[in-house]
Amino acid sequence: MAVLTLRRMLEEKRFIIAPGVFDGFSAMLAHRADFDALYMTGYGVSASRYGLPDAGLTTLTDMLGALEIIRSLTDKPVIADADTGYGGLLNVRHTVRRYEAAGANAIQLEDQEIPKKCGHTLGRRVIPMLDMVAKVQVAVEARLSPDTLIIARTDARTAHGLDEAIARAQAYAKAGADILFVESPESEAEIARIGREVDAPLLANMVPKGARTPELPATKLEELGFDIAIYPGVGFGAALGAMERAYAYLKQNGVSDTNGPTPLAGTHTLTGFPDVWALEKDWDARFGNKK
Repeated sequence: MAVLTLRRMLEEKRFIIAPGVFDGFSAMLAHRADFDALYMTGYGVSASRYGLPDAGLTTLTDMLGALEIIRSLTDKPVIADADTGYGGLLNVRHTVRRYEAAGANAIQLEDQEIPKKCGHTLGRRVIPMLDMVAKVQVAVEARLSPDTLIIARTDARTAHGLDEAIARAQAYAKAGADILFVESPESEAEIARIGREVDAPLLANMVPKGARTPELPATKLEELGFDIAIYPGVGFGAALGAMERAYAYLKQNGVSDTNGPTPLAGTHTLTGFPDVWALEKDWDARFGNKK
């Protein structure tokens, strides 16, 4: 059965849960879990591939490399973090075109100054509202397919308050953004207000343990008027904890914890070794390899 587009899911009022993915393993596992969509997290790419904070240090080229890997491993819609668009209006147009060509189904752009920072850290500064309105308009005009959605994110809440953040979201909707993302509201009441006052498809960012926004169940977010929930840290957070425990066990005991890691056979299956072995067996049969 054909995979539904994000636009079709939104039209059908299907609530979308999108886990964060950042490399081949995470993309394959999230695909296997059969989520409706996947979210390529800038934080996860920056941390896992480069060991760097999500502070504007990764480039368009870095993110495209991750996107191309993820796209090659799943037919699910991919929502892709594109930070600020990596510059001004010309950069935004170039970013949208490159992301779309690499297989992004929704492209997230934010109104932070460059260099940007993770949306759940302090010290974020935003560009003037009208500058971001122009970026949204350029992004909408740059896409080739109407099924490529533009997500406009505002980081104004932390420094300028919720009134300013909602005003920006409303302005970005009028500029043509398909989905609105008000980053880091600080209570359930604020989340509910966003749901009431922003008349457009809405995305919520659910980051557990120490985030600025409380994590609400998906059913509650849907009730409050949201359409998509992303979980950027659910994969790399779990992986980090598991690796820390595995390395500590090995250091202390001089042997791996057989109750911890996924058996090697599981990794072989996930990455496609059975297909390799079947192909080699076929080659041997066809070409008379007696090894």
